[in-house]
Amino acid sequence: MTAITQYFDLDCQQCPRLADFLCDVKQKYPQYHARPVAPFGDLQARLLVVGLAPGMHGANASGRPFTGDYAGLLLYQALYDFGFSNQLHSTALDDGLELRNCRITNAVKCLPPQNKPTGEEIVQCNGYLAAELQTLPEKAVILVLGNIAHQAVLRAYGLKVKAYPFGHHRVYSLPNGHHLVSSYHCSRYNVQTKRLNMQMLSDVFANIQELLVA
Repeated sequence: MTAITQYFDLDCQQCPRLADFLCDVKQKYPQYHARPVAPFGDLQARLLVVGLAPGMHGANASGRPFTGDYAGLLLYQALYDFGFSNQLHSTALDDGLELRNCRITNAVKCLPPQNKPTGEEIVQCNGYLAAELQTLPEKAVILVLGNIAHQAVLRAYGLKVKAYPFGHHRVYSLPNGHHLVSSYHCSRYNVQTKRLNMQMLSDVFANIQELLVA
């Protein structure tokens, strides 16, 4: 993995498969963003939400995490319900959405084919996530959506995955004083199969609020 000191690069092409795929997507959908998707939100935020990767017709199209994507429905509702955003929905870059004390990023910044990044691509992009985690203030909370994001955060901190097993609504105190909170990903599949619902995600956010005021 190349050493990375910044936490985002719009022109990154370090993963040839992803770069080629985005080029193909851009030709098919010229109006789509189809480039690495930047983190979005409050630069001083104490809550960082980490997803897996941009969705084809969501973040990859809009250029903003979880925007225009089914997976964003539950997430942005929870952010609004718990005071982290000024509006319920996230549909486009110009929709007026603002996040408060929250930032959203992804473990992999580029759309992967079939929404499945390779292990090598996850590791390659991990330097950006590690650099972003270094910007978090004391007592920050990292909410990870899904096991890949969970493992990516642990890798970025140099921690052993086996010491912090993934599970829905698990909370870990990290050695640097940050908290890691895990949740099932709010994907269409998880919602439709009832693996995750709004009440379950709300319970996670209620816990996050308690951690932020502690």
